[in-house]
Amino acid sequence: MFPSPRLLTALWLGKVAITVNRHIGHGGTSLPGMVGRKIAPQMLSSLASQLKKGAIVVTGTNGKTTTSKMLAAIMEKAGLTLTHNRAGANLISGITTAFIQSASVGGQIGSDLGIIEVDEATVPSLTEEVKPRAVVVTNFFRDQLDRFGELDKTVELVKKSLQKLPPQSLIILNADDPLVASLGVKHRGPILYYGIESRSYGNKDMSQSAETRFCRLCGKPLQYEWYYFGQLGHYHCPHCGFQRPKPQVRITDIELKGEEGSSFSLETPQGLLSITLSTPGFYNIYNALAAIAAASHMKTTQSSMQMGLEGYRTNFGRMERLDIGAERKAFLALIKNPTGCDEVIRTLRQNEGPKRLLIMIQDNAADGRDISWLWDADFESLEQIAPQLQSIATSGLRGEDMALRLSYAGLPAQKIQFIASIDEAIASTIEATGPGETLYILPTYTALLAAKTTLTRLGYSPKYWEE
Repeated sequence: MFPSPRLLTALWLGKVAITVNRHIGHGGTSLPGMVGRKIAPQMLSSLASQLKKGAIVVTGTNGKTTTSKMLAAIMEKAGLTLTHNRAGANLISGITTAFIQSASVGGQIGSDLGIIEVDEATVPSLTEEVKPRAVVVTNFFRDQLDRFGELDKTVELVKKSLQKLPPQSLIILNADDPLVASLGVKHRGPILYYGIESRSYGNKDMSQSAETRFCRLCGKPLQYEWYYFGQLGHYHCPHCGFQRPKPQVRITDIELKGEEGSSFSLETPQGLLSITLSTPGFYNIYNALAAIAAASHMKTTQSSMQMGLEGYRTNFGRMERLDIGAERKAFLALIKNPTGCDEVIRTLRQNEGPKRLLIMIQDNAADGRDISWLWDADFESLEQIAPQLQSIATSGLRGEDMALRLSYAGLPAQKIQFIASIDEAIASTIEATGPGETLYILPTYTALLAAKTTLTRLGYSPKYWEE
């Protein structure tokens, strides 16, 4: 079917906007989509309908960028061509930009599969325009309260969107998160659950703040046999009978290897599988598991799953490794809410050796205006490794608030320094990092974009839209 003149005009102007934006040094991830949709409001639906194998949508509070990129790595090893919003722009305009970039000048999408990361609040409009073959939901944690309001509102928003999916569309749910698992109760379509069976990590008592201790079905307290982090674990409700579903894709054994990543064994409908993951952090095991669950739905071979994940390298600030010179290491890790921040801090604490820390906090619209979550995050646990911390710097629009928070957390005041300029903060902390030391850079979202620009200029990172 030949595209309409309106669609072609929108597509061409969108492509011009991408080229111009990148020529002047910007990613051009949202504006082209905004331009295209203004001219042809139905362009995303028109382009997405051409995907040969449909689209897989990934949503949730934490992990959707990494999960979608891990899934993309697997699918590429399986020989599929993809349309994927790789730059992480997960609102409707950014997703439209990804399709504009993927389309030919004649308006044709030649990709086999779409892999679409989508912001939770955008799920309703996205699933209406793109009828996905599957939707992956990773987890639900408090995030940007000024945008989403209370967490129950977000869960209900996603639930209603899933109920409107085509009957054949699969939902892929994290069985270990009771908020996510509750989406499967009375769902009329097919469901695939994933989760962790191994108890080699975690504990019997809740050691972190959790988003819920109560059953979403009856409001009574949940009982836990095991916690992993936040509210994720093995649970049941003694009052109404709601309980953790039995996952069809499940991890049976885990070994964490600090900065070197992890290895784990799992069971899938295709059989047993062992993975060595170079991406550090326990939470990244969940991301890999979600990607495997989606790949399993696509009937992907085990060799493609293994090669895709074992060849995957983090980027765009998701515990991204930076080469800053001989015998010096750096990691760039996005923080945006208490639970995600706690897991980054936990990973940092588990890694041995002298460290330097730079935390950059902004409160722009994309970050969330409300930074009260800093007081819920477990910065107090950094006191346990205070002797390893050679220096602590803060930066960004709310860097002074972060410095105050660290002071209240019990960290030595003489080690804490506020540097107003993000450029200067990155340059000076890299310069101060000596042989054998590791620098951890922890930014919020817009601080991450600024950091990537600076790191690119300094030669430590590629342009983020080229990764």
